[in-house]
Amino acid sequence: MNTRHATPDKDAIALLPPFERLGLDRITLVCTGAQARQAQDQLARASAWGFDTESKPTFKVGETSEGPHILQLSTPERAWVFQLHDPDCRSVAAELLAQSGMVKAGFGLGDDRKRIVHKLGIEPQGILELNTVFHQRGYRKDMGVKGAVAVLFNQRFMKSKKAATSNWANARLSEAQLVYAANDAYAAIRVWQALEL
Repeated sequence: MNTRHATPDKDAIALLPPFERLGLDRITLVCTGAQARQAQDQLARASAWGFDTESKPTFKVGETSEGPHILQLSTPERAWVFQLHDPDCRSVAAELLAQSGMVKAGFGLGDDRKRIVHKLGIEPQGILELNTVFHQRGYRKDMGVKGAVAVLFNQRFMKSKKAATSNWANARLSEAQLVYAANDAYAAIRVWQALEL
């Protein structure tokens, strides 16, 4: 199939109605080993997860990131935001990512993979770069979450620049950070679902 599809530009996307994001009532913050085990039990019921990570931004030349500081996993119903400070929580997060036979779908995951290998000491399994799927289906340009949501749902995915560049290593995450992080993973699982159908 050699059809080439166009991706809507920024101006076209800006005119679309907003994508309905997860609210705080459907987002679980996971900080301890016990909370991580609970999340693991609930995630085990799904056949695929939306996946992303966040790392504290680096601003100085030569400064290396200690990330990821956050791991986000989502089902079509809810999302879990794992803070990776606690060793027990980090260990469960590593187990989840190392689990084979489970699709973990997201966008721009090359950097995430390298950081996960470095920080968690595991090779993540079942990672699906959604941009690759769009390329295979004839989209020329690289596809991020905003473009994918516009193409598949005819909606505008909103991302806060302020949240994106905030300090993800903070012990206490703000509500804006939780909503931002969770919805990156949530949009990815919704896109995966739509592509599967």
